[in-house]
Amino acid sequence: MKVSVNGKIHEIDVEPEMPLLWVLRDELGITGVKYGCGIAQCGACTVHVDGTAIRSCQLQVGDLDGDVTTIEGLGTPQSLHTVQSAWVEHQVAQCGYCQSGQIMQAASLLDQDNDPSDEKIDEVMSGNLCRCGTYPRIRAAIKTAAKNLREA
Repeated sequence: MKVSVNGKIHEIDVEPEMPLLWVLRDELGITGVKYGCGIAQCGACTVHVDGTAIRSCQLQVGDLDGDVTTIEGLGTPQSLHTVQSAWVEHQVAQCGYCQSGQIMQAASLLDQDNDPSDEKIDEVMSGNLCRCGTYPRIRAAIKTAAKNLREA
């Protein structure tokens, strides 16, 4: 089967029941997406499918219908995505394990609402867990990214 990831078509030979997470990591070597819990409760495996945040541990590759974007495809080292820039500005990451999922969820939120309230941020981001407790910095970075998007 063929999958489109970060703008590139990949031909893979896997069972259609294989979770997208394992296709990305094990078959394609895209390791920015992380395994956290395997039951879509932590958000570490969040990627975009046609711009919508999804948990890749729960999506079977055979059910995939759309283009996948991972943290590697969101921005580049030379041109960070607005959310990535805000993450750096606010020094959000501590251990960093959850950050790709956090960033992907935040980018999806801002694609839908470029001026989210604190309550909306908390609601949308509540499925992404951070063991280090950087939630105040996450919210501040999202607010900064939203402001930058509105001004652009």
